[in-house]
Amino acid sequence: MPTQKTDADREQHADIVDRVRQKTQEIFKDHSEIIIIRSPGRINLIGEHTDYNDGFVMPAAIDKSIYLAMALRNDFKVNVFSLDFDELATFDTRNPQREKKSWVNYIIGVVHAFRESGHELPGFDAAFSGDIPIGAGLSSSAALETGFAYAINSALRLGLSKIELSRLSQRAENDFVGVRCGIMDQFANLFGKEGHAIFLDTMTLEYEYVPFNPRDIDLVLCDSGVKHELASSEYNLRRNYTESGVSVLKSRFPGVKSLRDVNKDMLKVLLEYDNRVIYDACDYVIEENERVKLSYNLLKRKDYLRWGKVLYESHRGLKEKYRVSCDELDFLVDTAAQVPGVLGARMMGGGFGGCTLNLVYHQSVQEFEEIVTDRYIKYAGRSPVFYKVKLSNGTDIVGR
Repeated sequence: MPTQKTDADREQHADIVDRVRQKTQEIFKDHSEIIIIRSPGRINLIGEHTDYNDGFVMPAAIDKSIYLAMALRNDFKVNVFSLDFDELATFDTRNPQREKKSWVNYIIGVVHAFRESGHELPGFDAAFSGDIPIGAGLSSSAALETGFAYAINSALRLGLSKIELSRLSQRAENDFVGVRCGIMDQFANLFGKEGHAIFLDTMTLEYEYVPFNPRDIDLVLCDSGVKHELASSEYNLRRNYTESGVSVLKSRFPGVKSLRDVNKDMLKVLLEYDNRVIYDACDYVIEENERVKLSYNLLKRKDYLRWGKVLYESHRGLKEKYRVSCDELDFLVDTAAQVPGVLGARMMGGGFGGCTLNLVYHQSVQEFEEIVTDRYIKYAGRSPVFYKVKLSNGTDIVGR
């Protein structure tokens, strides 16, 4: 699949850049120095819910992004306008507090994280828009957090590295927004590389780029239309399950620091506590880490046929052991498995809604979309939405 943008892609993104720049100048008056940032969404090829367990993941930045225009002020007031929500939010960098508008809390959380790191920030005016579908599991929240962190770091010339910015953005989501996510989304946002996935060890943050640019195969996302909120109790509950399992295992095996240190025989200790839910959650993480490592080798060899089968295995684990799927996602994966030309499919993201990831031969994409649409309308009473995505570069300055 070629990674070059089409003329339509370029025109659409250029239009978004123009709109956010104009909106910034229109509602905040003229600024002599405006910085324009592109902050992409992400997909995860495989390795779901392993990042906050010190595991392995394989994410990638994609060609759907948020674009933001920002200019510094001489006081401590922040004005941010969302073109997509048609809303203005205002706050003070000296006293960042949670607001009723959910989208602005990701930005306030970034300011809070900078302050917690010892950086006193001036105010700024900003506007943003983008084409990342909200609630589809493509990390629009991380794109917002990391995009503003990158913009602040660049405008103030603070000199923070990408690693530092990814950790800071993660803290914004963990400590301020309240989602106990791992670092995968923020890392992928900053370290994305066109035509490549990232094989990431979330314990050490060592990483390697893995080429993924097959000419005859597309990555197609299928949006179930079921919206999920990762701040819900269910997401954080899964983290509690694995942490509880690790706590028990530590008491029996002193060398255990995370599920990275646990094998199947050691895991049997959890069955003594008669809690199958915790056992299954930990078992899933151990198996998913192995699937990520296997996927790394398969993609290096360009063995996409076998890798497609690993995707199905990952979905079964997410459905049956980690229990984060839903009926609609299961239906979409089961349907995809029946369509000629589909090599593999699984739910992607935190779960409880959002998208499935589908590996489809290019010549079969149209048939795949038609069959899935027809069956899903009969099943769910609505059409799914499809996104064919390309792997892209990470967050960067695209204009001044």
